[in-house]
Amino acid sequence: MIADRIKLARRKAGFSLRDLSDAMQNRVTAQAIGKYERGEDVPSSGVLIVLSKALGVSLAYLLDTQGLQLAGVEFRTKANTSARDRALVETEVLEWIERYLQVEMVLELDSAEWQCPLSKRQKLRDVNDAEQLAAEVRRAWKLGIDPIPNMTELLEEKGLKVLIVFLPERVSGFTCLIRRPHASDLPIIVVNRERTLERRRLTLAHELAHRLGDCEGMSEKEAERAANLFAGAFLMPREHLLHGVGKHRQALGYRELIDLKRIYGVSGAALLMRLRQVGIISDPTLTYAFQTIARGWRTQEPEELETPDIRGKRERALRFDRLCYRTLAEGLISADKAVELLRLPLPEVELGLKGPQKANEDRCQ
Repeated sequence: MIADRIKLARRKAGFSLRDLSDAMQNRVTAQAIGKYERGEDVPSSGVLIVLSKALGVSLAYLLDTQGLQLAGVEFRTKANTSARDRALVETEVLEWIERYLQVEMVLELDSAEWQCPLSKRQKLRDVNDAEQLAAEVRRAWKLGIDPIPNMTELLEEKGLKVLIVFLPERVSGFTCLIRRPHASDLPIIVVNRERTLERRRLTLAHELAHRLGDCEGMSEKEAERAANLFAGAFLMPREHLLHGVGKHRQALGYRELIDLKRIYGVSGAALLMRLRQVGIISDPTLTYAFQTIARGWRTQEPEELETPDIRGKRERALRFDRLCYRTLAEGLISADKAVELLRLPLPEVELGLKGPQKANEDRCQ
């Protein structure tokens, strides 16, 4: 509903009713905006345009033509997440999924169906059950025991929509559902682009655990531990580690650990914790590593897979972009519409469609 969208966008912007009225140069009063949000009145088309500009959202978002609703939003840092943070994130997700579904509709595609590897969510009675759950998911998806080259692409192939965006510092990621009229729910995982690639991959696996595991009966802390264990087991299978590192190690070298974290695409600290979980190293060896060669690894990632200047550019969620360029190449949408959908400047969209040589030729003419 328009009422809900206005309220959510206002919270995202951090405006009071009076602030929003001022941002609209008093086109309408704060009392009138309150009526819009309560559904007691509907803004005219002219007021809607001014509202969208003041709130920094699209007109399509405010109109809510697809009747989409966000459900089951599960932030992992509830105690530290402000109402404005939640509104900002929820608005971002709704705007993005509406653009995504527009493209699928143009191509007459049913939205990629979530290929759940289990017949139903698996009940986890103990934190350690997460290890078995990770093994079952790998078997169902026929992944073997090898490292996963691209976690984002894997989940997109299985029908999960992945959104990698700038989120508030306190939010690493979350999972949610998009409810659609007369259609199945769409599961979505949202990840903070500001995190390192190592952290993003772990977050994706962590959120997958929350999608597949039923932790009812566990405390929130236990549920988080189970999801962390699943993430480690899914990205670093026990058998592969034992084969590559050895069954029992008394000491580890810096270069070996860096090479291993690159093989599995995980953080150095997560790798060491997984080596302890599998039993390859003992508690004293783990402690010694964090005191010596891995000092500071819990807060500062050693030799990141992405340098800070290109953060967020590897293992991107590419399906939406591919579909946009497909519709553009087939003449189903205009270049201006592609700009709106992709949120890229026109020269960049033309570059993505024609390639650098043709795009340069066209600009020189």
